[in-house]
Amino acid sequence: MVKQLALALLLITVLFSCRKEDDIDTNADTKLQFSTDSLLFDTVFTSTGTTNRTLKIFNYNKNSVIISNIQLLGGPSSPFKININGTPASAINNLKIRGNDSIYVFVKAFIDPTSVDQPFLVEDEIQINLNGNQQKIPLAAYGQNAIYLNNETISANTTFTKGKPYIIYNNATVAKNTILTLEAGARLYFHKSASLAIAGTLKAHGTLTDSITFTSDRQERIYNDEPGQWDGVQFLASSINNALNYCTIKNALVGLTVDSLSSNTNPKLLLTNSIIKNHQVAGVLGYNASVTAINNLIYNCGQYLVAGFYGGDFNFYQNTLANYNFNFPRKTPSVYFTDYLNTDLSKIRELKTQFINNIIFGSLTRELGFDKKGSLAFVQDFQNNSIRTDKQELGASNFYNDDPFFINTRKENYQLVSNSPANDKGKDLSAHTYFTTYLNKDILQKARVFPSTLGCYEK
Repeated sequence: MVKQLALALLLITVLFSCRKEDDIDTNADTKLQFSTDSLLFDTVFTSTGTTNRTLKIFNYNKNSVIISNIQLLGGPSSPFKININGTPASAINNLKIRGNDSIYVFVKAFIDPTSVDQPFLVEDEIQINLNGNQQKIPLAAYGQNAIYLNNETISANTTFTKGKPYIIYNNATVAKNTILTLEAGARLYFHKSASLAIAGTLKAHGTLTDSITFTSDRQERIYNDEPGQWDGVQFLASSINNALNYCTIKNALVGLTVDSLSSNTNPKLLLTNSIIKNHQVAGVLGYNASVTAINNLIYNCGQYLVAGFYGGDFNFYQNTLANYNFNFPRKTPSVYFTDYLNTDLSKIRELKTQFINNIIFGSLTRELGFDKKGSLAFVQDFQNNSIRTDKQELGASNFYNDDPFFINTRKENYQLVSNSPANDKGKDLSAHTYFTTYLNKDILQKARVFPSTLGCYEK
């Protein structure tokens, strides 16, 4: 009996030691398969790294294989770094993959600065040697040199130019009585939770063909439309005469925050021909603020497109304000104004709003809201606007719940179909102060003919 048991154990041991999945395939024709045939990284700012990209290597053969060598061709000095199945290394030898199994290779790009302004290409490859044959996975990344600002105060008049982008860490402040000018084509990228505070003046002079960019410094495609990646631009109490023309501001907590009224006859912020989109809380947020906005497209923010608390002076002409929010839910009206701050009713201020020839539309039944608590002036001058709302209280010249028919909101095309109800509905603004500078043309520089098309696009 003992002899038979010993024989049975021996047979079991032999059988398990000879499992086919542990047989090593040494055939020269054996190939591995890959999850992608190359890895291309989006723009990488020099001195910073990217997120991981993943390469999966499959052994679809029934037997195990041994990779004699897997390596970065550029070795330790490569602009790419790899992690092979949990091991950070530029090369590993004798790596086994069982039959019908796989391994992961994680790849990052780190690019040293150069002197050039334009993006440049860096390349390497992962080489896999198996049974005397070599397979390759090309790696490529576009590097971009940049100018870095970290907790800096700009205390002399300064111009940011079109060349290298500006990367802001933590905070940058424009001091009181100081002007920061942004040339057409200037690019400002903000690291996580970074912001730009304006105690002086911000002048951003973009053009239709060369706009100015404010966005996150994460350039991977997965971050293209991720809100809340940076804090936003804040205009402080001492700030004056700010003007933003042809700017794109996206993916912040709050795009633009204006915290007070103007100290002169100009608005604290004049916002024209700009795109404000995809902010976690609000596109434009004012606290007893002075804002004039013309020809802007503001869309898809988590709570508000435009909000004014604690009173203020808000003047909006020919803007498209559209809030459909396909990526996150929303319960607040897109455009919202109050004369108080939080629940403190001792802080009541006058509110003046003038909205003419705008589109205020979105996915909720009420996209425009007011909340009045005090007895001070509360002006609601709304004329010739297309408004989605269940409260039709702003006069007969407005057009309530008449869908303007944007071409494709899911593809972020907020131009109007040719037979839109918003065509030829605009009030004549040819006598307005800003007619010759901004209102005589739409956001695409097409001549505006009155009665105009509502919103920022003329038909």
